[in-house]
Order: sequence, then structure tokens, then C-alpha cells
Amino acid sequence: MPKKKTGQRKKAEKQKERQRAIRTAQFERPIADRPCNISMECDNCKRRQKNRAFCYFCGSLQRLPVCANCGKMKCMAKTGDCVVKHPGVYTTGLAMVGAICDFCEAWVCHSRKCLSVHACECPLRDADCIECERGVWDHGGRVYKCSFCDSFLCEDDQFEHQASCQRLESENFKCMSCNRLGQYSCLRCKVCFCEDHVKRKGFKYSKGQAYPCPKCGHDTAQTKELSMSTRSYTYGRQAGDDDEGFGYYGGHCESGSNDVEDDGAYAFPGYSIHGNYEDEDEDSEELEENEEEEEGEDLKEVQNDLKDLMKDNEQQT
Repeated sequence: MPKKKTGQRKKAEKQKERQRAIRTAQFERPIADRPCNISMECDNCKRRQKNRAFCYFCGSLQRLPVCANCGKMKCMAKTGDCVVKHPGVYTTGLAMVGAICDFCEAWVCHSRKCLSVHACECPLRDADCIECERGVWDHGGRVYKCSFCDSFLCEDDQFEHQASCQRLESENFKCMSCNRLGQYSCLRCKVCFCEDHVKRKGFKYSKGQAYPCPKCGHDTAQTKELSMSTRSYTYGRQAGDDDEGFGYYGGHCESGSNDVEDDGAYAFPGYSIHGNYEDEDEDSEELEENEEEEEGEDLKEVQNDLKDLMKDNEQQT
């Protein structure tokens, strides 16, 4: 039997776990709560945007800049690690500024720690939107992360992406390595894995935690707990050649192609637009002739019935 843990051993393990959580707390902090990604309102144009040195819309300088690393807008350290010493004086505005971050476009205060650490730990180093591929300097909104695939998103595409993120790049839910049903799905690679192929040989997995993806290392999730859907196909106007035709109208096609004619009429495969119109005119003329013939026959029958009734009345009188 294993030896029973003493109280001192339990206390040491708890302290060790607490220290590990403190070390990894900065990496597990949500991207929306970071000082470099907080919401800021321009003093000049009054527009909301991400925290940055200059306004994205009008280019005006902010009156009270916020540090991208520590989040302070007023330095009250009389004796600290400030690069520019200010004993007995509280500094605000540009007197507190030390640099501008190349990644998040925000001010960094003149603290030695912030200046030496922030550029290496900036969470927006590779913050390119996965949908529009724009960086922080290319859009005026805040940066978010998808709750499923953990990819960066801009403020314009966050809702649309997350609404369609639970989707596989395959036509079924089978494992990519075998023909069995995939029990675990990677929302970043958009593939499924069975219970045997989600594990790698020689890799030790911690108990109670999600299995990492064998391809990218992102945590997988059970397929039955997600609203996963398979790859869909585009029909209609999206199936045509986009080089010539745009939208529903405005393109040119020849007979046999599923595209748009110059006159705006839809062309079906294997048929000619003008031939369809002629066939329709002939069919309509035949229908009208048949209807006229049927109406004439009905009138003749009614007239014959009236004649027979008149003859019967004359005989009775």
C-alpha cells in the first residue's frame, strides 16, 4: 500500500500548485481584459476604439494615455524603477510615457519593468484576424479570441466567425486516420479523431484534462458535446465563374454554362436562352388553341340540349 501523506506533505503540494497558478496567471488572462486591449474613447472625435497611442480615426493624441503593460495612467512612484526620476511629483500624460509598442500600438509607461518586459510578452504580437487577415494597425476595433478555436478575431468578424466555427472540413464525422467515428474534434484543424488516434505514443497525458490535438496541440473537445456540422457546398450563383459574372446579374455566359446572360435572364445548363423563349411562345399558342376548341364544343352541346327540351315541350302541348 502507498504511504499515507502527512499534513506537511499536503501543505507543500498545495503551495507548489499555487505557485504554478501564479506563474501561469498572466498567460491565462482573457485578451479582453488586457490593458493593451481595453476600450478607449477619443478626446477629439468621441469614437470608441482599442487602447492606442493615437486615435485610429482622426489621429489626435490622447490627453491621458494608459500603459499597455500595467494599465496605469498616473505614475505615483516616488522611489521606484522609473527611467525618468520624478521625486515628490506625480506624473500624467506624456510625462509618464516611455515608448510605443510596435505590436499593440499603445503607450508604455517609463517604468523599467514595463519597457523591458512588454515587447516580449505583448499578447497582440500575432493578433491577425483569422477571417479578414487584418492586423492591429489596420482596423480600429478591439481584438478578441474565438471561444472555440482560440484564434484572433477583429471586432467586425467576431460574431460571424463564432457562429460558424463549429464546422468540419470533411464530409462526415469519421476519424482522419481510420474509418471509425471521430469521438474528439479539434476546432482549430477542423478534423475528428477516434480514441486511439488522438493519443500519441510516448506522450504522457495528465488525468482529467483534454487531449491535445496531434497536429496543432490545441485542446480537443468531445464531438457529442459540440454542435458540429460537416462541410457544406455552395449552389446557385456562387457555383459560377466569379471572374466574369458578379452577383445575380451583370455577367456573360454561353449555352451550357450555369451563369448569367447579358439581358439578365438565367441560363440553365444545355439550353439556349432565346430557344427557351421561342418554345414557351409555341406552347402558349397551342394551349390557347386547345382552350378555344374546348369552349366551342361546350357551346354546341348546350345548344343541342336546348333544342331537345323545346321539342319535348311542343309534343306535350
